[in-house]
Amino acid sequence: MAFAGVDDPQLDPVTAAVSVPDGDEAATAVPRTLASLSEAGIDVTVLEVPADEVTAAVTSGEAQVGITVPEGYAAALDDGTGASVDVEVGEDAGLAGQVVVGVVSSTVEAMERDATTIAAGAELGLYGQQLETLVAALSGGGTAPAGSATDPEGTTADGAAGGAAWTVRGVAGGQLSLSAGIVAGQAGMFLFFTVGFAVLTMLTEREWGTLARVRSTPIRPWLVPLAKAVVAVLLGTASTTVLLVAGSLFLEGVSFGSWPAVMVVVVAVVTAATSVMALILKLAGTAEQASLMLSVVAISLGVVGGTFFRVPDEGLLGQVLALNPVAALGRGLSVTAGGGGVADLGPVLLTLLGFTVVLLLLARVVPGRKDPL
Repeated sequence: MAFAGVDDPQLDPVTAAVSVPDGDEAATAVPRTLASLSEAGIDVTVLEVPADEVTAAVTSGEAQVGITVPEGYAAALDDGTGASVDVEVGEDAGLAGQVVVGVVSSTVEAMERDATTIAAGAELGLYGQQLETLVAALSGGGTAPAGSATDPEGTTADGAAGGAAWTVRGVAGGQLSLSAGIVAGQAGMFLFFTVGFAVLTMLTEREWGTLARVRSTPIRPWLVPLAKAVVAVLLGTASTTVLLVAGSLFLEGVSFGSWPAVMVVVVAVVTAATSVMALILKLAGTAEQASLMLSVVAISLGVVGGTFFRVPDEGLLGQVLALNPVAALGRGLSVTAGGGGVADLGPVLLTLLGFTVVLLLLARVVPGRKDPL
């Protein structure tokens, strides 16, 4: 039921807001390539807008993908100084939007490869038609990009490779890049195991008699589970932060935006995950039972939350499946990665608050062991 309709081979129409500098022939290759996708059965509408209006077009929903080619793009290809094509992905980009992102990255990569070939060929004394033939042979029929050398005196052969690249990011409320989505999904799933280590020790202490001795002391009974929950939140926050920071440092194209806003999302998600442990403690009689329940819950919520692949969120069932901490972590990080702050996290935080309250209420009213904690 959740995946109904995903086997439809037809991709939804997508609009790409594109900004290219005037007179830059190399930059115009991007919108020309997107416009030609209709021949492959992908309905892409290219909307040419000024550079300062690309983000607004994606945020408003007028376009699902925004592409900004910087000034001096052709020159950057020639001299290797570096120019980054900025790709913004909107919330409703869907699979067709990801196809557009892939086409843009492939186009930029091909132009960079051609520029590198030209630089190397010019250094060897090739020029004009010789360079075009070399590019065509190495890149499968390509031609020399604008600004390539046409004679021995006019070459730009300083040994520099093409310096173009691309940066994919989401706007506030948009979608994370593929790499960032994997990092967020894995962090969300393993979060349950981390908080479980802290909370499930209560069952072990109960079996060993430690909990009974603690209760014999003048300590309020509710302080024991509260202390375990606090430790779980601290451990979960630390472990999730480590995973997100490591992903940002060591994986290309992974950025989650403002870290204060990211930490607000992380703490809220960890708290929601800890509330799941409260229900498991109520239902499980032994640490082994609790560990099995934890594994089932963590993997199930991870799968429907998009840890391994994107689950459609259309329809009632899709929206219900999205109401879990793993999915909320991805949505929250997509907001911060797109430049959103704490104020923009309102819907995500309300979802996590509702999830936490419901789970704590269930843990309170569901019949459990005879010796309540």
